[in-house]
Amino acid sequence: MNLLQISHMKKSFGTLDVIQDISLTVTEGEVLAIIGPSGSGKSTLLRCATLLERMDGGSLSYLGEKAAWEEDGRCVYANKNELKAIQKVFGLVFQNFNLFPHYSVIKNITDAPINVNKLPRAAAYEQAEQLLGQLGLRDKADAYPYQLSGGQQQRVSIARALALNPKLLFFDEPTSALDPELTGEVLKVIRQLARSHMTMVIVTHEMQFAREVSDRIIFMEQGMIQAEGTPEEIFHSDRERVKEFIGKYN
Repeated sequence: MNLLQISHMKKSFGTLDVIQDISLTVTEGEVLAIIGPSGSGKSTLLRCATLLERMDGGSLSYLGEKAAWEEDGRCVYANKNELKAIQKVFGLVFQNFNLFPHYSVIKNITDAPINVNKLPRAAAYEQAEQLLGQLGLRDKADAYPYQLSGGQQQRVSIARALALNPKLLFFDEPTSALDPELTGEVLKVIRQLARSHMTMVIVTHEMQFAREVSDRIIFMEQGMIQAEGTPEEIFHSDRERVKEFIGKYN
């Protein structure tokens, strides 16, 4: 089943065409990695897919429900209630954690389930404690973000996204703000999620990780998909630009 379908997405900022024409699908249980040089439009693609930015053209659907489509040459969005329902399908983990600094770890994780999903408080706390145990943070429930390392903060933000039980999880360069040791902690968690067949779209600069964890890799440049295939196909591509890009990271 297609969880996500993007057709001919376009996005410009002023005269700069950041996304020129992108079409992709993500099926249930699949891990899709998106790689490419800085400025290729990877993060903008994620922001448009997660409704943080409005597309200028194309269509966007989750589970067959249209979030946005083209009408008379412009992009039209579904109504507020329909978009609210669609937003429950996915979660997003940012590169800079985006935790509430004045909330404890457990309050960061339980806030949305209680206030958005109307989950009873006891059930939300029980779920949060379970997630913290799963992510090796059981003893950090009452800590505040400033008391945690970057790797721990990122694991809390993954727990917060998982607490809403999304069918699809987006990661926008989840390790770019971390040093190599802390990067390993976070990648370990994402590997565990992949093994549990969590559907994920991961924008990453970690080439070896992308190769190891994903079912499919997209190479983006200049706002377009330049190559797409299995990790083996991408890492053994005979396309000069793909070889050059991957070579730099190896």
